[in-house]
Amino acid sequence: MAKYGYDDTPFLPNTKWRVHDSNRPQPPVIWPGCFSTQEAPGEPPSDAIILFDGKDLSKWVSVKDGGPARWKVENGYMEVVPGTGDIRTIEEFGDCQLHIEWAAPAEVRGEGQGRGNSGVFLMGRYEIQVLDCYENPTYADGTTAAIYGQYPPLVNACRKPGEWQVYDIIWLAPRFDENGNLIRPAYVTVFHNGVVVHYHTPLFGPTTHRATLPYQPHPPVGPLRLQDHGDPVRYRNIWYRPLRGYDGEPEWRDWTPIVMAPRG
Repeated sequence: MAKYGYDDTPFLPNTKWRVHDSNRPQPPVIWPGCFSTQEAPGEPPSDAIILFDGKDLSKWVSVKDGGPARWKVENGYMEVVPGTGDIRTIEEFGDCQLHIEWAAPAEVRGEGQGRGNSGVFLMGRYEIQVLDCYENPTYADGTTAAIYGQYPPLVNACRKPGEWQVYDIIWLAPRFDENGNLIRPAYVTVFHNGVVVHYHTPLFGPTTHRATLPYQPHPPVGPLRLQDHGDPVRYRNIWYRPLRGYDGEPEWRDWTPIVMAPRG
């Protein structure tokens, strides 16, 4: 027996590692962060890449013209300025754990799709709906946390208007071969306010309104896009963690070790 394992056990199927392999890399050590409250955002894990920390929009640009994002920033959140258009991150990424918090306007106006509407677009193409559906019915595949136009959430886990809500998303980007053929669809798992509402759900293609779109080959990374749908929806505490080394075929993770210093 080696110090931290064994070197005489069977190999795990289709891997280079033995059961309890003494040479298998240790997981990186991180600080896990802390949860948000209604009063204040939590702290991200120490290996998270921060996209919005409540201070400015230096990591975001306008989708319209690529210039500075023109949404409002105050009190630790950004707020949609209706008419200024969608914004997107400068940074592009693919497979990830994404955390994003949002709040629909406390003053209720409109109904259905006209109430607290925005959207979180993964890779700029695949929308998780943002909408105030607290006692506000609409079409099922357009309700809060829906994969827009494709799948309703398993449950409606909405908080009241004005309260902060949380999406935690596990995103696996689609894969295309060298000829542009789809070899694996995108998959998404979504937690809304801590409740699973999609579990490893395969997307039919990019999301859109009143139509279906087929997959078109695209790079393995893309920006995060937030939608200006005309309502002053707020966002805060946006970060992601890359799912490093995930190859998708078979569904197994071969993590690339990264040494992270603990903090806190």
